[in-house]
Amino acid sequence: METQHETIRRKALGRGLEELFNNEPLNYENLEEKIISSTPKEEIEELPISELRSNPYQPRKNFDEKALQELASSIKEHGVFQPIIVKKSIKGYEIIAGERRVKASELAGKETIPAIIREFSDSEMMEIALLENLQRENLNALEEALAYQKLLEELSITQEELAQRLGKSRSHITNMIGILNLPEEVKDMIMDDKISMSHARVLSKMKDSEKIKNLAERIITENLSVRQIENISDDSFYERKNKIKKRQSTTNEYKAVEEELSEKLGTKVKIKNNKIEISFVNNNDLNRLLEMMGYKN
Repeated sequence: METQHETIRRKALGRGLEELFNNEPLNYENLEEKIISSTPKEEIEELPISELRSNPYQPRKNFDEKALQELASSIKEHGVFQPIIVKKSIKGYEIIAGERRVKASELAGKETIPAIIREFSDSEMMEIALLENLQRENLNALEEALAYQKLLEELSITQEELAQRLGKSRSHITNMIGILNLPEEVKDMIMDDKISMSHARVLSKMKDSEKIKNLAERIITENLSVRQIENISDDSFYERKNKIKKRQSTTNEYKAVEEELSEKLGTKVKIKNNKIEISFVNNNDLNRLLEMMGYKN
């Protein structure tokens, strides 16, 4: 028969992403904080570093060697203050969070590291890896769109559900996925950072591939702004936008404005009591919004 301690341990190990975040937008920045705060100190174990490996769904990353050496020196003197998060695998453990601490501990000559073991599913491991990419890396528009598409396919969820989980507007997810339908030549321009996310979103609303390619070239050669290419385009998308403006509801006079701002900014916008509330997930997301508004440090 399972003891009370074993029951508590099993429940602690099995708390997945849904239970951890309780309908909040998933945020990689506070993933460790939530796991550590929900884990009793007696559940933190010393694991052999030799038994740890990277999250298999996370692309191999380059680590700043100087920063690693500095962290290694700190670990050698003071030890590892914050445990890493791992998942038990068939052979050893897979790192969910804390790979930098593991590498620095190796450099410091440590053989073990404090760790919290959690039972995440393969789909949750993939979601965590993609979340880290989305929320910690400076992705271009195409990389962001591909990350959304992979989450939709692998997790078998709708765009609405994905938007809720990431704290984004549904229109932002839809617009980003639309970028994947652009001609290959234009997608290459996006990957090379020759065309911005805002430009790409406008181009993705057009239907004629040749017009898209020609306008993409003009964006680069003539340094066209987003407003200019909106004016150049005669796509029906802009007719639809004008219809949305006219379709303002008498019960919520700001509904159409909220929808348009949400689509423009790629996040949830609420207008209430003469205030505009703009949601953001983390500092990177806030900086993205500030840049779109023309704010520069």
